[in-house]
Amino acid sequence: MKIELLEKVEGEALLEYSFKGSFIDFVNIKFTSFRGIENILKNRPLFDACAINPRVCGICGHSHLIATSKAIEDILDFKPSLKASSIREITLLCEHIQNHLKWLYLTIVVILGKFGFLKRDFLKVQKAVIAANKIIAIFAGQYPHTSYSLPGGVVSDPTFVEVTQAKAFLSEIRNFFESEILEREIESFRDFENSHLLAAQIFNFLKEKDLAHIGRAYDRFLILSQKKKIINMREYIADTAHLKEEENRDSFAKNVTYKGKFYEVGPMARVLKKPLIKDLHRRYKDSLAVRIISRIYEIREHILKIEHLLDNLNLDEPSFIPFPKNISGFGEGVVEAPRGSLIHRVFTKNGVIERYDIITPTQFNLSNGTRDNPSVSQKAIISLDDTKKAELVFRSFDICSVCTTH
Repeated sequence: MKIELLEKVEGEALLEYSFKGSFIDFVNIKFTSFRGIENILKNRPLFDACAINPRVCGICGHSHLIATSKAIEDILDFKPSLKASSIREITLLCEHIQNHLKWLYLTIVVILGKFGFLKRDFLKVQKAVIAANKIIAIFAGQYPHTSYSLPGGVVSDPTFVEVTQAKAFLSEIRNFFESEILEREIESFRDFENSHLLAAQIFNFLKEKDLAHIGRAYDRFLILSQKKKIINMREYIADTAHLKEEENRDSFAKNVTYKGKFYEVGPMARVLKKPLIKDLHRRYKDSLAVRIISRIYEIREHILKIEHLLDNLNLDEPSFIPFPKNISGFGEGVVEAPRGSLIHRVFTKNGVIERYDIITPTQFNLSNGTRDNPSVSQKAIISLDDTKKAELVFRSFDICSVCTTH
């Protein structure tokens, strides 16, 4: 048995490795902190959730806010204006971008340094991160922990000047990304392999060190915001009603399964059908290399989507439609957070929260299964011959401990 405490995972995680000879035959994943947000929400006014839930996480609090707004709106089957929905999407995608960039430079590049990969200057990427946060601030007033999204829409009313400012910040991000990380035109494996930018450097380094193929799990994915599951590249309809949370006696993080099976959520699921990622997957399946490159590739997809949303934002539409507070019923909000599908469920009576459930992406990816039924991350680690490789695979999922132990 070998026990390792991993820090810098937005909290801490404890990994207990069991070996059979020179190979890992199981890893016990423990999240040892407890925060109790779901308990704090009980018996509070319904709209208090819009102020409390962004504090679930310091990295993806925006995702929690929008999931909260959607869950409350779902009680009355309410749909906000297209303008409000677009603004929410713009700020959410900016949260993805700044998260992915920080994960790439502060986690992946750093841990690859243990294998000999050259360091990169984070100050260069920090300008792009700040630009993403400035776009959020234009529409949301601040970042992180904003409460600008409420049931009914958003409380910002941007002008043409502010939209133009957002486009300028987006250009900064795009110029950095396409000159330093991944070229705009690359969509084939051969072109990607021959690139000189960071994404290809990482991929080629993984191949050189015989690490590209490790970290495979079940090759099955969920994109719950799209009601979609993907198994061996085939798509099926998914329903959140089939999710099941179970207590874990060794960890404060609950396990999450879909019809009794563990599924991966996150960027690889969301971009799996894009030509470059599809080509990579055909060669390496759901491996470490494809998981890392998928998250990088998604940044480009988000830049293009934000550009489209900004170009088509109708400023004449209302940002907010008054929404009643003293309501009763059940509502569910599902969004794609940086790390994957995030679900908020609220049960309310006369405007008071009776119960609030949150299922986070890290719960899907880093559940603590059994030897007979290991979770996605456990499956990806089992059979490796080195805990250093195991840590690299573990961190490729972009772990968030505080979200997991909400």
